[in-house]
Amino acid sequence: MPHTGSVPTTHHRPCHLCPASCGMTLEIEGDRLLSVRNDPEDPFSLGYCCPKGLAIEELHNDPDRLRRPLVRRGGELVETGWDEAYAAAAEGLAGVIKRHGKHGLATYIGNPNVHHFGALLGTELWRQLLPTKNRYTANSQDVNPHLLINYLTFGMQLAHPVPDLDRIRFLLVVGANPSVSNGSLMTAPGMPSRLRAIQARGGKVVVLDPRRTETARLASEHHFVWPDRDGLLLLAMAHVILREGLEDAAFLERWARPGVVDRLRRALAPFTPLAVSGRIGPDLDAETVTRLALEFAGEKRSAVYGRLGPSNAAHGGLTIWAVTLLNALVGNLDRVGGSMFPEALGSWIFALPQSRGSYDRYRSPQGAAEISGEYPCHILADQIERGLADPTAEQAIFGLVTFAGNPILSVPNATRLRSAVEKLEFRVAVDIYRSETAQLADVVLPPRSPLHEPFFDTISTHFAVADVGRYSPPALPPPPDQPSEYQLVARLASEVVRRTRGLAGQVRARLLVASLSPERVVGPIVRFGPRGAGIGPSGLTQARLARHVHGLEPTPLKEGRLKRRVFTPDRRIDLLPGPIRADLPRLEELLSAPAPGSGQLLLIGRRQLKSNNSWLHNLPKLQRSSHRCSLLVNPADAAAAGVLAGPALLSSRVGEIEVEVELSKDMAPGVVSLPHGWGHAPHGAGLARGNPGVNVNAITDDQAFDPLTGNSALHGVPVELRALST
Repeated sequence: MPHTGSVPTTHHRPCHLCPASCGMTLEIEGDRLLSVRNDPEDPFSLGYCCPKGLAIEELHNDPDRLRRPLVRRGGELVETGWDEAYAAAAEGLAGVIKRHGKHGLATYIGNPNVHHFGALLGTELWRQLLPTKNRYTANSQDVNPHLLINYLTFGMQLAHPVPDLDRIRFLLVVGANPSVSNGSLMTAPGMPSRLRAIQARGGKVVVLDPRRTETARLASEHHFVWPDRDGLLLLAMAHVILREGLEDAAFLERWARPGVVDRLRRALAPFTPLAVSGRIGPDLDAETVTRLALEFAGEKRSAVYGRLGPSNAAHGGLTIWAVTLLNALVGNLDRVGGSMFPEALGSWIFALPQSRGSYDRYRSPQGAAEISGEYPCHILADQIERGLADPTAEQAIFGLVTFAGNPILSVPNATRLRSAVEKLEFRVAVDIYRSETAQLADVVLPPRSPLHEPFFDTISTHFAVADVGRYSPPALPPPPDQPSEYQLVARLASEVVRRTRGLAGQVRARLLVASLSPERVVGPIVRFGPRGAGIGPSGLTQARLARHVHGLEPTPLKEGRLKRRVFTPDRRIDLLPGPIRADLPRLEELLSAPAPGSGQLLLIGRRQLKSNNSWLHNLPKLQRSSHRCSLLVNPADAAAAGVLAGPALLSSRVGEIEVEVELSKDMAPGVVSLPHGWGHAPHGAGLARGNPGVNVNAITDDQAFDPLTGNSALHGVPVELRALST
């Protein structure tokens, strides 16, 4: 960018790359970003910022980041003007709708949309104007078990309790690595310091995980748990609590449905510590399970936190239900030091019926249930292939729009999905990179850099370990020739509506575009939120919030919020919902199944501090590590497979990939680990300059999923490891 000669200024802003939103200090000169460093005055992140945030300068200035739209001509994507790109995209998408109906056009919404307010509003606008049953998001590879259990238990998918991390004394971490993730669905910057603080005040952190993770190394205690066996362990703990009469009778009488304790005793009768012993992990016997249950129940400031590991497994819904059940059984729900409910600036959305979620209102031809209007991603390829086989097939897909998503790398059996997407009639990608998915598109529409957009978080603050809030104006002046993410999606949606709807539909589109714009929405969210001024003169407004350049001072979570989070018909917590009761026998079958590790390797993923799904592998600051995409293997398993450190083959039912083996005693016997989001080189997208890695989803199985939640079973995949042929 040109040097303006202006005086450098300082801008304080949160990072937009993950829910933690760590504070950053940006040095800016005119329209140039000079440097990025952590913000020591941010009252929530307290000076912490992970390497991803500090690499935002490279993301903003990356020459591979798209600034102009691309249109496919003669089989190649070439730069073009905005008017031509909008017209080409709208004509192609409108053609799909006219030929096949509204369900013939599918949408896929990627994870980055959650952290960009304009993108969030844009995708909601698209859903309102161009509804389709073929709606897919990253949720079904990530959070569906949490959303569904919240919906079934509390009647609200976003009624999500989080550990009161700064006052807790016993934290049980199940299949999560918050030291790297910054507390996914438990927003907490600087997790290593917070975990050490628990122990410094005399508390305890226990980690249950198939890998000795970064979090496990900081913990008071770590036990290897085999993939997808977490639910057995947690239900055995619940069994002990009920058997010993350690449940909080007063809490359950006030909040649970009458008779639920007796029903739970009967439902959990098979899950004794003795029954699960030897089936959950190599060192987890009945005595250890009983001890953990008694310690958990005996500490009134305790909570269970379960995340991606159990969520992304074949029994993910039942395991996440067990997390909620344990927190409620001992009365540590809505209690200081237990599991509590944050109060975000936008918490008034809980009063809106449409924000509560839904389950199984309609099904796909394969029988998959919708969750909050979305189908699970594991059926996406099948829905496309059905249309290829029969153009009249019900709900078949013929066109695809992706919003900051890369399903070609993110969805199981990615090779099958890539082949299917290549055969679609028309594809549009809204993305800042030529990702593997965007590379297949007919039109690519790139929004501005996030630093050209204001920052306002309405989702992640609902999961924060303190009540926080922040608004930051754009750090850099927006380029006049590139639209914001909301403007881009709004114009594209309007152009498609103009070609497919009558006058009434077009008028409705105009009204929605105006009413949902970030400029119109942020002010009311703040003003009518829990700290807002309302219609009075005092209290928080958007302008007053913006003056808190480092963010509002966090306030501790408060008791008494459970009553505002329960939306079941009888306003009581449903601790044993019907779908859970019906699914429990499937988990009980594991009690008689062979224990993992007996000749069969199971594959899990892993989080990495210098990676973020599939789109940050282009930045030099994040590439200065070895073994970024290696397969971690216990030395005993490597020896049994006849492999050494270095190249080897890893195969599953659906495919085979060449991997770089890294021997690690941090892996449980019988379990191997490969991170997700890599594998850029085969498709030439240019998203990883020096270390493209391999795509783990080339061997994950689209036929392996949790039937309760639809979540893909990306952890616990049966695989075979063998040496390369000489």
